[in-house]
Amino acid sequence: MIRVLGKGKTAQAIKDSFDDVILYDDSDFKNYDLESNDITVVSPGIPPFNEMVKKAKNIQSDYDLYANEMPFSIWVSGTNGKTTTVQMIQHLLEEKKSVCGGNIGIPISLMDKKAPIWILETSSFTFHYTNKAKPNLYILLPISEDHISWHGSYEEYKKAKLKPLDVMTEGEIAIIPEEFKDYETNAYKITYKSSDDLCEFFDIKKEDIKFKEPFLLDSLLALASKKIIFDEVDYQKINTFTIDEHKIEEFKDRNNRLWINDSKATNVDATINALNPYSHKKIYLILGGDDKGVNLEPLFIYIKDLNIEVFAIGSNIERINSYCEKFNIKFNKSNILKNAVEEIAIKHDKNSLAILSPAASSLDQYSSYIARGKEFKELVYGLSLN
Repeated sequence: MIRVLGKGKTAQAIKDSFDDVILYDDSDFKNYDLESNDITVVSPGIPPFNEMVKKAKNIQSDYDLYANEMPFSIWVSGTNGKTTTVQMIQHLLEEKKSVCGGNIGIPISLMDKKAPIWILETSSFTFHYTNKAKPNLYILLPISEDHISWHGSYEEYKKAKLKPLDVMTEGEIAIIPEEFKDYETNAYKITYKSSDDLCEFFDIKKEDIKFKEPFLLDSLLALASKKIIFDEVDYQKINTFTIDEHKIEEFKDRNNRLWINDSKATNVDATINALNPYSHKKIYLILGGDDKGVNLEPLFIYIKDLNIEVFAIGSNIERINSYCEKFNIKFNKSNILKNAVEEIAIKHDKNSLAILSPAASSLDQYSSYIARGKEFKELVYGLSLN
């Protein structure tokens, strides 16, 4: 028997893939046999402090169900850029019959078991409960504070991200940020501080790639993956990749003013990365939402020297206000996105930049970052012609 804590997408996929599966949530956990040693899979969204998790035995992730039969697998994790990197790798390897899933798209229980390569976007939540499964190639993007309320501390978050290195073996490869160069693992480590390091190590010509940061790093990691496995650097193919909506997505209103939809920026590091290419411009920045308890100060240390004005929305407005006061940054209490767009429109011109890059989750006011980004674009396109 397999017992699953949770009844969401991952749990339903397991139920559809195995016989004799029972799903539990908080409402019916009273029926869970606390003395049983049956496998208990924890859905990744359920935190370790949940009472079900604290009382359960023999806990593992859905990845562990496939520890002995997973095909050659590439796992991608980090704080920002996971989805884009996975999509880019799949774009490069689809001709090799690869499939992708995990934290995006298809739960691994429903992935094609006959495919020769799995490319998995893997969260720190999943890593926390994974004890046996491991990648053949692990790609770790830079790490910054995120999901502190779930993990309890930044150290625990980092510990989860590095966990695959604990079980990887000789002959397997990990591409990781240089700050973790001394982390002990049996895998072969390739470390980097910047895109230039990856270019040098893999002999990749940066000038032949169309993407700029932060997507340049994602594309280089994708190219590195194909080079490691097939000894090919496919510039032509990577340059046909299209970035998803809501990620540093430039567009203009009817007055030909530049706006950027970066609704997917749900943490501090993502917002800093989004602002960096535009640091020479006058910036109107929409911030705010559910910041998940992370330290926001590094963002304000970064923006304090920019020509910037902040428009705050969402549940952490007072936190944003306190940092703006501390660093003498112009602050507007907009509360909701509609107000922020209308207030910015009064000041915005063809030489400035308006950007939604919230450094926070959308779930305090929206069903998803996609819904937030969609409304932002609709509001901007709805502005009157001056």
